Amino acid sequence: MSDRLSVLKTYKLYVGGKFPRSESGRVYEVTDSKGKWLANAPQSSRKDARDAVVAARKAFGGWSGATAYNRGQVLYRVAEMLEGRKAQFVHEVADAEGLSKSRAAEQVEATIDRWVWYAGWTDKIAQVVGGGNPVAGPYFNLSSPEPTGVVAVLAPQESSFLGLVSVVAPVIATGNTAIVVASERSPLPALSLGEVLATSDVPGGVVNVLSGRTAEIAAPLASHQDVNAIDLAGADEVLAKELEIAAADNLKRVLRPQPVDNWTASPGTERLTAFLETKTVWHPTGSLGASGSSY
Repeated sequence: MSDRLSVLKTYKLYVGGKFPRSESGRVYEVTDSKGKWLANAPQSSRKDARDAVVAARKAFGGWSGATAYNRGQVLYRVAEMLEGRKAQFVHEVADAEGLSKSRAAEQVEATIDRWVWYAGWTDKIAQVVGGGNPVAGPYFNLSSPEPTGVVAVLAPQESSFLGLVSVVAPVIATGNTAIVVASERSPLPALSLGEVLATSDVPGGVVNVLSGRTAEIAAPLASHQDVNAIDLAGADEVLAKELEIAAADNLKRVLRPQPVDNWTASPGTERLTAFLETKTVWHPTGSLGASGSSY
């Protein structure tokens, strides 16, 4: 029988491709469904939220400017990394949600499949929501989707991993960058996802993961002038109303919280299109030859 001491994991934030502790130095206890202590998670401050916005804005140009095909390849690499660390996530999800190992394994496998699903949409969504528009005149009229910008995402409180990926993956698949506020009660899978992103090909700052008190972190993000949109999936009714009012100051796009009974159900394309803007371009067709015919 071994008498060695276990090496306990120190969870940290993931901001700008690095792993800082909270600027405030605060932590809070994370427990499992039965109240057993699991870890101390960093308790993010308003300063951490602002730092995450700076990192997300810095990364936006390069990520949104990458080809859709390239973004898909990068996201698929994340799925490969998740597959390789499946056992770790099964353990964390089982603890977080009070599931058996077999049920947790089903959740993790569904999460990896969900990530692959969104990775496949990166170079297809433009064909679904964009295209050529018929107009009366000698013009090309083309509509194409573009990312909204920096998106704050409040991860679902009850689904620590599948729900998390279901709201984060579509944001970055469409070229946005994200500040993710992890589930307050069950933040560990989200913090571990940051470790996966750091060792994949996702550029630093594209996804930033904060843990702590959801209301405390979300308030400065909702009012921040350099945040373009916010997903309120993890907010209750009272907090959602407060954040929506704050978000109106710079006309943020707001995705209101919607109850989800089953995160394993097909998500559709709604979250892919939630944070896309449509750009429409007019261009004269010109003339062809002496007859004056046009395209």
